[in-house]
Amino acid sequence: MIERLSVLWGRLLAALALLGCLLLLAMMMIIVTDVALRNAAFEGLPRGLAWSNEISEWLLLLVTLCVAPWLLRQGQHIRVDILLQPLPPRLAWALEWLGDLIGLATCVVLMGVSGKAAVDSMAAGSLSIKTLVMPEWWTLAPVPVAFGLLSVEMLFRMHRLWRAERGPRRDAVSAA
Repeated sequence: MIERLSVLWGRLLAALALLGCLLLLAMMMIIVTDVALRNAAFEGLPRGLAWSNEISEWLLLLVTLCVAPWLLRQGQHIRVDILLQPLPPRLAWALEWLGDLIGLATCVVLMGVSGKAAVDSMAAGSLSIKTLVMPEWWTLAPVPVAFGLLSVEMLFRMHRLWRAERGPRRDAVSAA
């Protein structure tokens, strides 16, 4: 049952990673259009897109939030494992558990804190006033969702560790 859920979860995370890639493509197109409009005079068109930097910043955040859970699942996140490799296997396995527990706790806390920030911003009617004016919570709302996804992936990661050979993980190893 858990393996089936894990497969379905992996598909969801892969779809989010694809969405992240599409958002990155959109960001690239916005930047290219902005540069083209600033450097070539096209009659009837503006000289650049005043909102391109702001939207690009927001898209960069969304790309990161969409792709992070998939990267964690793939073992492609930042990982300092140079100390785990030479340790006795059971000790390294216990330290993997400790790292996963700290990671899970961190994700859950950040999900709660960022969720509260988004709800408080919405309740206060806060606005982000730059080139574009929009509710601030729009930019905050994806953060707790992403940390929720990361929390669930941490649980699947812990399940995989439990079922694996007692020793350090072999995925994304930086030291032999």
